[in-house]
Amino acid sequence: MTNEINELLISGLKEKAYPGAVLLVAQGEDIVFFHNVGNRAVKPKPLLMEKETIFDLASLTKPLATTFAIMKLVDEDLLDLDKPISYPIQPFPWKDKANITPRVLLNHSAGLPDWKPFYLELIKYPLEKRKSVLRQSIMKEPLYHEPKTVSLYSDLGFVLLEWIIEITARKDLSSFLNATFYHPLGLESLYLDQITADRIYEKNRFAATEYCPWRKEIIQGHVHDENAYVLGGYSGHAGLFGTALDVFTLTTALVKIYHGTRSDLLSTETVRTFFSRQGIVPDSTYALGWDTPSQKNSSSGSYFSPTSVGHTGFTGTSLWVDLEKKIIVIFLTNRIHPSRSNEKIKDFRPKLHNLIMQELGYA
Repeated sequence: MTNEINELLISGLKEKAYPGAVLLVAQGEDIVFFHNVGNRAVKPKPLLMEKETIFDLASLTKPLATTFAIMKLVDEDLLDLDKPISYPIQPFPWKDKANITPRVLLNHSAGLPDWKPFYLELIKYPLEKRKSVLRQSIMKEPLYHEPKTVSLYSDLGFVLLEWIIEITARKDLSSFLNATFYHPLGLESLYLDQITADRIYEKNRFAATEYCPWRKEIIQGHVHDENAYVLGGYSGHAGLFGTALDVFTLTTALVKIYHGTRSDLLSTETVRTFFSRQGIVPDSTYALGWDTPSQKNSSSGSYFSPTSVGHTGFTGTSLWVDLEKKIIVIFLTNRIHPSRSNEKIKDFRPKLHNLIMQELGYA
């Protein structure tokens, strides 16, 4: 399958869908394609893309960090998906949100706004107070819709989920994930960003993202998302960094649990619940913390089975898993380098996924 996929990846470079990319395709536990093209940075100086390049995974933080933590808490009977968030969060003066549950937050059906530039105000506060200020601000935000009536992708819901994790686990999200999943799996380069800590890896190991007008620099080695940055490097919606191999190792563990061939991290029942469309809002494609293929215009293309899950990230990252065929496609790019105005990746992703499935004999 190498030649045609290589040619398509190179065409993505020529069409300027991205400056560089890493593609990893696996069938079962076997990696069948693993290749890098282009540059991990073009400004301020060109740096070649490498398989070991560390990416700002952006909204892959939602399934691979926040959702993982929630799964663990559910698995250990420490959190009930259907118990209102007014139970763990006390006091709770926000009556319009009293019936919101972790399930609807994970399913993007809580009625919360999708995104707001909170960072412009948060920067005025000391760092240690910003998460608390943000959480209070979100709770004061009017709902866009009644819960369970509309599907609206929301960063804000995952900010609240991080809050619930902290209360329930009695640890910050980073510490909880490191102790529970990342370190036991040997994922030393999969981590949540900490802007005040010493940099773990040299800056040049990272895929560069945008020239940020607010920070007045090319972002490389720290989180691109402004709200996550101002909070110290991460929140429940963004801030996870890692390599393609890191994402593969973590995802493979989940697929094994789903199929009942691994049981040390989570139960099969829990993983299957989170991978299932919830049916809360008619025609919604969302499961719990994950998306599933839509009938039209899915980033996964046309050939992933209905029992597939995936997610995309704003920086140009994506992960799709066909649970029936046991196929994993990890496609990491720096498409917003040096500008977020480049949206050619939206048309490129389904073409790539279709070609991969054709090459594997599933089209």
